[in-house]
Amino acid sequence: MSQPQLTVVIPVYNEEAGLQRLFDRLYPALDALGIAYEIIFVNDGSRDRSAAILAEQFRLRPDVTRVLLFAANFGQHMAIMAAFEHSRADMVITLDADLQNPPEEIGRLVAMLREGYDYVGTIRRQRQDSAFRRYASRLINRIREKTTRIHITDQGCMFRGYARNVVEMVNACHEVSTFVPALAYTFARRPVEIEVGHEERAAGESKYSFYSLIRLNFDLMTAFSVVPLQLVSLIGMLLSAVSVATYVIVILERLLTRGLSDGIYVVWDRDILNFFLTGVVLFSLGLIGEYVGRIYQQVRHRPRYVVEALLESGDRTLPSPDSTLSAPTTFRAVQPNRRNS
Repeated sequence: MSQPQLTVVIPVYNEEAGLQRLFDRLYPALDALGIAYEIIFVNDGSRDRSAAILAEQFRLRPDVTRVLLFAANFGQHMAIMAAFEHSRADMVITLDADLQNPPEEIGRLVAMLREGYDYVGTIRRQRQDSAFRRYASRLINRIREKTTRIHITDQGCMFRGYARNVVEMVNACHEVSTFVPALAYTFARRPVEIEVGHEERAAGESKYSFYSLIRLNFDLMTAFSVVPLQLVSLIGMLLSAVSVATYVIVILERLLTRGLSDGIYVVWDRDILNFFLTGVVLFSLGLIGEYVGRIYQQVRHRPRYVVEALLESGDRTLPSPDSTLSAPTTFRAVQPNRRNS
Protein backbone atom coordinates (compact mmCIF):
# COMPACT_ATOMS: atom_id res chain seq x y z
CA MET A 1 0.00 0.00 0.00
CA SER A 2 1.51 3.34 -1.13
CA GLN A 3 1.63 6.40 1.09
CA PRO A 4 -1.95 7.74 1.08
CA GLN A 5 -2.92 11.38 0.84
CA LEU A 6 -6.31 10.76 2.46
CA THR A 7 -7.43 8.53 5.32
CA VAL A 8 -11.13 7.84 5.80
CA VAL A 9 -12.03 6.57 9.28
CA ILE A 10 -15.26 4.61 9.77
CA PRO A 11 -16.30 3.15 13.16
CA VAL A 12 -18.56 0.12 12.81
CA TYR A 13 -20.85 -1.34 15.45
CA ASN A 14 -23.52 -3.88 14.46
CA GLU A 15 -23.89 -2.50 10.94
CA GLU A 16 -24.05 -5.73 8.92
CA ALA A 17 -27.34 -4.76 7.24
CA GLY A 18 -25.92 -1.60 5.68
CA LEU A 19 -22.23 -2.29 5.10
CA GLN A 20 -22.58 -3.48 1.50
CA ARG A 21 -24.50 -0.32 0.60
CA LEU A 22 -21.69 1.66 2.21
CA PHE A 23 -19.05 -0.18 0.17
CA ASP A 24 -21.00 0.32 -3.06
CA ARG A 25 -20.98 4.09 -2.62
CA LEU A 26 -17.79 4.74 -0.66
CA TYR A 27 -15.15 3.14 -2.89
CA PRO A 28 -16.40 4.67 -6.18
CA ALA A 29 -16.60 8.09 -4.50
CA LEU A 30 -13.00 7.84 -3.29
CA ASP A 31 -11.72 6.37 -6.56
CA ALA A 32 -13.24 9.37 -8.36
CA LEU A 33 -11.07 11.76 -6.32
CA GLY A 34 -7.98 10.57 -8.17
CA ILE A 35 -5.73 10.56 -5.09
CA ALA A 36 -4.10 7.83 -3.04
CA TYR A 37 -6.31 6.94 -0.09
CA GLU A 38 -6.84 4.39 2.65
CA ILE A 39 -9.97 3.43 4.53
CA ILE A 40 -9.67 2.36 8.17
CA PHE A 41 -12.70 0.48 9.43
CA VAL A 42 -12.82 -0.02 13.19
CA ASN A 43 -15.04 -2.87 14.30
CA ASP A 44 -16.09 -1.75 17.78
CA GLY A 45 -16.93 -5.15 19.26
CA SER A 46 -19.89 -5.84 16.97
CA ARG A 47 -22.08 -8.77 17.96
CA ASP A 48 -23.36 -9.40 14.43
CA ARG A 49 -21.42 -10.35 11.27
CA SER A 50 -19.94 -6.91 10.75
CA ALA A 51 -16.38 -8.12 11.42
CA ALA A 52 -16.69 -10.95 8.92
CA ILE A 53 -18.11 -8.61 6.26
CA LEU A 54 -15.24 -6.19 6.83
CA ALA A 55 -12.76 -9.06 6.49
CA GLU A 56 -14.31 -10.05 3.17
CA GLN A 57 -14.13 -6.47 1.96
CA PHE A 58 -10.47 -6.43 2.90
CA ARG A 59 -9.99 -9.47 0.67
CA LEU A 60 -11.59 -7.58 -2.22
CA ARG A 61 -9.68 -4.28 -1.78
CA PRO A 62 -6.55 -4.97 0.29
CA ASP A 63 -4.73 -2.14 -1.49
CA VAL A 64 -6.76 0.59 0.22
CA THR A 65 -8.56 -1.19 3.08
CA ARG A 66 -7.42 -1.62 6.67
CA VAL A 67 -9.51 -3.10 9.46
CA LEU A 68 -9.01 -2.66 13.19
CA LEU A 69 -10.79 -5.20 15.37
CA PHE A 70 -11.55 -4.21 18.96
CA ALA A 71 -11.69 -6.93 21.58
CA ALA A 72 -14.87 -5.40 23.03
CA ASN A 73 -17.16 -2.41 22.63
CA PHE A 74 -15.20 0.69 23.66
CA GLY A 75 -17.35 3.33 22.00
CA GLN A 76 -17.39 5.39 18.84
CA HIS A 77 -14.88 7.99 19.98
CA MET A 78 -12.33 5.44 21.15
CA ALA A 79 -12.69 3.77 17.75
CA ILE A 80 -11.85 7.08 16.09
CA MET A 81 -8.90 7.63 18.43
CA ALA A 82 -7.53 4.19 17.53
CA ALA A 83 -7.90 4.89 13.81
CA PHE A 84 -6.18 8.26 14.23
CA GLU A 85 -3.18 6.50 15.74
CA HIS A 86 -3.01 4.15 12.75
CA SER A 87 -3.73 6.77 10.08
CA ARG A 88 -0.93 7.77 7.72
CA ALA A 89 -2.33 10.51 5.49
CA ASP A 90 -2.09 14.28 5.86
CA MET A 91 -5.87 14.54 5.53
CA VAL A 92 -8.16 12.48 7.75
CA ILE A 93 -11.94 12.33 7.41
CA THR A 94 -14.32 10.59 9.79
CA LEU A 95 -17.57 9.13 8.50
CA ASP A 96 -20.33 7.10 10.12
CA ALA A 97 -21.22 3.73 8.59
CA ASP A 98 -24.97 4.40 8.41
CA LEU A 99 -24.83 6.43 5.15
CA GLN A 100 -26.69 9.37 6.66
CA ASN A 101 -23.84 11.50 5.36
CA PRO A 102 -23.26 10.89 1.63
CA PRO A 103 -19.75 9.56 0.88
CA GLU A 104 -19.95 11.50 -2.39
CA GLU A 105 -19.40 14.70 -0.38
CA ILE A 106 -15.99 13.63 0.92
CA GLY A 107 -14.44 15.58 -1.94
CA ARG A 108 -15.84 18.83 -0.54
CA LEU A 109 -14.07 18.26 2.79
CA VAL A 110 -10.86 17.37 0.94
CA ALA A 111 -11.09 20.63 -0.99
CA MET A 112 -11.43 22.65 2.23
CA LEU A 113 -8.45 20.90 3.81
CA ARG A 114 -6.39 21.63 0.71
CA GLU A 115 -7.29 25.32 1.04
CA GLY A 116 -5.45 25.36 4.35
CA TYR A 117 -8.21 24.77 6.89
CA ASP A 118 -7.06 22.29 9.53
CA TYR A 119 -10.51 21.45 10.92
CA VAL A 120 -13.58 21.08 8.72
CA GLY A 121 -16.81 20.79 10.68
CA THR A 122 -20.12 20.01 9.04
CA ILE A 123 -23.72 21.09 9.51
CA ARG A 124 -26.42 18.69 8.39
CA ARG A 125 -28.72 20.24 5.81
CA GLN A 126 -32.40 19.20 6.13
CA ARG A 127 -31.74 16.72 8.93
CA GLN A 128 -33.64 13.47 8.59
CA ASP A 129 -34.19 13.13 12.35
CA SER A 130 -37.24 13.51 14.56
CA ALA A 131 -38.32 17.03 15.57
CA PHE A 132 -37.60 16.23 19.22
CA ARG A 133 -34.04 15.18 18.41
CA ARG A 134 -33.41 18.32 16.33
CA TYR A 135 -34.70 20.70 19.01
CA ALA A 136 -32.91 18.82 21.79
CA SER A 137 -29.69 19.05 19.77
CA ARG A 138 -30.08 22.82 19.40
CA LEU A 139 -30.69 23.23 23.11
CA ILE A 140 -27.62 21.18 24.00
CA ASN A 141 -25.54 23.14 21.51
CA ARG A 142 -26.50 26.41 23.19
CA ILE A 143 -25.73 25.04 26.66
CA ARG A 144 -22.36 23.71 25.49
CA GLU A 145 -21.40 27.01 23.88
CA LYS A 146 -22.21 28.83 27.13
CA THR A 147 -20.15 26.46 29.28
CA THR A 148 -17.18 25.85 26.96
CA ARG A 149 -15.17 27.76 24.37
CA ILE A 150 -16.03 25.17 21.75
CA HIS A 151 -18.19 26.47 18.91
CA ILE A 152 -19.60 23.52 16.98
CA THR A 153 -22.90 24.20 15.27
CA ASP A 154 -23.86 20.55 14.75
CA GLN A 155 -22.01 18.39 17.24
CA GLY A 156 -24.00 15.26 16.34
CA CYS A 157 -22.52 15.08 12.85
CA MET A 158 -19.32 13.01 12.82
CA PHE A 159 -18.62 13.69 9.14
CA ARG A 160 -15.56 15.91 9.65
CA GLY A 161 -12.14 16.60 8.23
CA TYR A 162 -8.85 16.98 10.11
CA ALA A 163 -5.39 18.03 9.01
CA ARG A 164 -2.39 16.01 10.16
CA ASN A 165 -1.28 18.61 12.72
CA VAL A 166 -4.65 18.35 14.51
CA VAL A 167 -4.62 14.54 14.35
CA GLU A 168 -1.15 14.45 15.89
CA MET A 169 -2.26 16.71 18.74
CA VAL A 170 -5.28 14.48 19.39
CA ASN A 171 -2.98 11.44 19.39
CA ALA A 172 -0.82 13.14 22.02
CA CYS A 173 -3.79 13.26 24.39
CA HIS A 174 -4.42 10.30 26.67
CA GLU A 175 -7.86 10.98 28.05
CA VAL A 176 -10.03 8.06 29.11
CA SER A 177 -13.22 9.63 27.85
CA THR A 178 -13.45 12.40 25.30
CA PHE A 179 -15.45 13.85 22.42
CA VAL A 180 -13.16 13.80 19.39
CA PRO A 181 -14.63 16.74 17.37
CA ALA A 182 -14.49 19.00 20.42
CA LEU A 183 -10.99 17.88 21.37
CA ALA A 184 -9.76 18.44 17.82
CA TYR A 185 -11.42 21.86 17.70
CA THR A 186 -9.35 23.01 20.69
CA PHE A 187 -6.16 22.38 18.66
CA ALA A 188 -7.34 23.81 15.34
CA ARG A 189 -5.73 27.05 14.20
CA ARG A 190 -8.00 27.58 11.21
CA PRO A 191 -11.38 25.85 11.63
CA VAL A 192 -14.32 26.12 9.25
CA GLU A 193 -17.83 24.68 8.94
CA ILE A 194 -19.72 23.74 5.79
CA GLU A 195 -23.19 22.39 5.10
CA VAL A 196 -23.52 18.80 3.94
CA GLY A 197 -26.40 16.59 2.92
CA HIS A 198 -28.18 14.30 5.33
CA GLU A 199 -30.09 11.18 4.37
CA GLU A 200 -32.24 8.69 6.18
CA ARG A 201 -30.39 5.81 7.73
CA ALA A 202 -29.77 3.14 5.07
CA ALA A 203 -30.37 0.18 7.40
CA GLY A 204 -30.46 -0.75 11.06
CA GLU A 205 -31.12 1.69 13.87
CA SER A 206 -29.26 4.42 15.71
CA LYS A 207 -26.80 3.23 18.35
CA TYR A 208 -27.44 6.37 20.42
CA SER A 209 -30.39 6.07 22.75
CA PHE A 210 -31.85 9.15 24.47
CA TYR A 211 -29.88 8.26 27.62
CA SER A 212 -26.68 7.83 25.58
CA LEU A 213 -27.15 11.29 24.09
CA ILE A 214 -27.59 12.79 27.55
CA ARG A 215 -24.46 11.03 28.77
CA LEU A 216 -22.52 12.15 25.72
CA ASN A 217 -23.41 15.80 26.23
CA PHE A 218 -22.80 15.62 29.97
CA ASP A 219 -19.36 14.15 29.28
CA LEU A 220 -18.73 16.87 26.72
CA MET A 221 -19.44 19.68 29.16
CA THR A 222 -17.51 18.18 32.07
CA ALA A 223 -14.56 17.17 29.88
CA PHE A 224 -13.89 20.65 28.53
CA SER A 225 -15.05 23.05 31.23
CA VAL A 226 -15.38 23.59 34.99
CA VAL A 227 -18.19 26.10 34.45
CA PRO A 228 -20.83 23.59 35.68
CA LEU A 229 -19.01 23.39 39.02
CA GLN A 230 -18.83 27.16 39.19
CA LEU A 231 -22.55 27.42 38.45
CA VAL A 232 -23.36 24.99 41.25
CA SER A 233 -21.27 27.08 43.63
CA LEU A 234 -23.10 30.22 42.47
CA ILE A 235 -26.49 28.55 42.96
CA GLY A 236 -25.42 27.49 46.44
CA MET A 237 -24.47 31.06 47.34
CA LEU A 238 -27.73 32.45 45.94
CA LEU A 239 -29.80 29.91 47.87
CA SER A 240 -27.89 30.75 51.02
CA ALA A 241 -28.56 34.45 50.50
CA VAL A 242 -32.25 33.84 49.83
CA SER A 243 -32.50 31.62 52.91
CA VAL A 244 -30.92 34.29 55.13
CA ALA A 245 -33.17 37.00 53.67
CA THR A 246 -36.24 34.81 54.22
CA TYR A 247 -35.20 34.13 57.82
CA VAL A 248 -34.76 37.86 58.46
CA ILE A 249 -38.21 38.58 57.00
CA VAL A 250 -39.81 35.91 59.20
CA ILE A 251 -38.12 37.31 62.33
CA LEU A 252 -39.21 40.85 61.50
CA GLU A 253 -42.80 39.73 60.92
CA ARG A 254 -42.81 37.95 64.26
CA LEU A 255 -41.59 41.08 65.99
CA LEU A 256 -43.93 43.44 64.17
CA THR A 257 -47.10 41.34 63.92
CA ARG A 258 -46.48 38.89 66.76
CA GLY A 259 -47.24 36.02 64.44
CA LEU A 260 -46.38 34.53 61.14
CA SER A 261 -47.85 35.81 57.94
CA ASP A 262 -49.90 33.33 55.93
CA GLY A 263 -48.29 34.76 52.83
CA ILE A 264 -44.86 33.60 53.86
CA TYR A 265 -46.13 30.09 54.46
CA VAL A 266 -47.73 30.08 51.02
CA VAL A 267 -44.59 31.24 49.24
CA TRP A 268 -42.06 29.43 51.43
CA ASP A 269 -43.88 26.22 52.20
CA ARG A 270 -41.34 24.16 54.10
CA ASP A 271 -42.03 20.85 52.39
CA ILE A 272 -41.73 22.29 48.89
CA LEU A 273 -38.61 24.20 49.85
CA ASN A 274 -37.07 21.06 51.36
CA PHE A 275 -37.75 19.07 48.20
CA PHE A 276 -36.21 21.82 46.10
CA LEU A 277 -33.11 22.11 48.25
CA THR A 278 -32.74 18.32 48.35
CA GLY A 279 -32.84 18.24 44.55
CA VAL A 280 -30.18 20.94 44.35
CA VAL A 281 -27.96 19.05 46.80
CA LEU A 282 -28.34 15.75 44.93
CA PHE A 283 -27.63 17.41 41.59
CA SER A 284 -24.56 19.10 43.05
CA LEU A 285 -23.27 15.83 44.47
CA GLY A 286 -23.86 14.12 41.14
CA LEU A 287 -21.96 16.82 39.28
CA ILE A 288 -19.05 16.71 41.69
CA GLY A 289 -19.12 12.93 41.46
CA GLU A 290 -18.88 13.18 37.67
CA TYR A 291 -15.65 15.15 37.93
CA VAL A 292 -14.26 12.87 40.65
CA GLY A 293 -15.23 9.83 38.58
CA ARG A 294 -13.35 11.16 35.57
CA ILE A 295 -10.27 11.65 37.75
CA TYR A 296 -10.65 8.13 39.12
CA GLN A 297 -10.88 6.63 35.64
CA GLN A 298 -7.85 8.58 34.50
CA VAL A 299 -5.54 7.69 37.38
CA ARG A 300 -6.18 3.94 37.03
CA HIS A 301 -4.14 3.98 33.80
CA ARG A 302 -6.16 1.20 32.22
CA PRO A 303 -6.10 0.78 28.42
CA ARG A 304 -8.59 3.05 26.69
CA TYR A 305 -9.22 0.27 24.20
CA VAL A 306 -7.76 -3.10 23.24
CA VAL A 307 -7.09 -3.85 19.58
CA GLU A 308 -7.53 -7.57 19.09
CA ALA A 309 -6.14 -7.60 15.56
CA LEU A 310 -5.34 -5.52 12.51
CA LEU A 311 -5.98 -6.40 8.88
CA GLU A 312 -3.75 -4.60 6.43
CA SER A 313 -1.85 -5.39 3.28
CA GLY A 314 0.70 -8.13 4.01
CA ASP A 315 -1.38 -10.29 6.37
CA ARG A 316 -1.15 -13.95 5.38
CA THR A 317 -3.92 -15.66 7.27
CA LEU A 318 -7.48 -14.42 7.05
CA PRO A 319 -10.71 -15.82 8.46
CA SER A 320 -13.42 -17.28 6.29
CA PRO A 321 -16.23 -14.88 5.38
CA ASP A 322 -18.61 -16.73 7.72
CA SER A 323 -16.28 -16.50 10.70
CA THR A 324 -17.36 -14.47 13.73
CA LEU A 325 -13.69 -13.61 14.31
CA SER A 326 -13.67 -15.01 17.79
CA ALA A 327 -10.09 -16.25 17.60
CA PRO A 328 -7.54 -13.43 17.74
CA THR A 329 -4.73 -15.73 16.56
CA THR A 330 -6.16 -15.52 13.05
CA PHE A 331 -4.67 -12.05 12.68
CA ARG A 332 -1.48 -10.22 13.33
CA ALA A 333 -1.70 -9.23 16.97
CA VAL A 334 -1.54 -5.60 17.98
CA GLN A 335 -0.53 -4.42 21.42
CA PRO A 336 -3.35 -2.77 23.39
CA ASN A 337 -3.31 0.98 23.62
CA ARG A 338 -2.07 2.21 27.00
CA ARG A 339 -1.92 5.69 28.39
CA ASN A 340 1.24 7.24 29.70
CA SER A 341 1.73 6.94 33.44
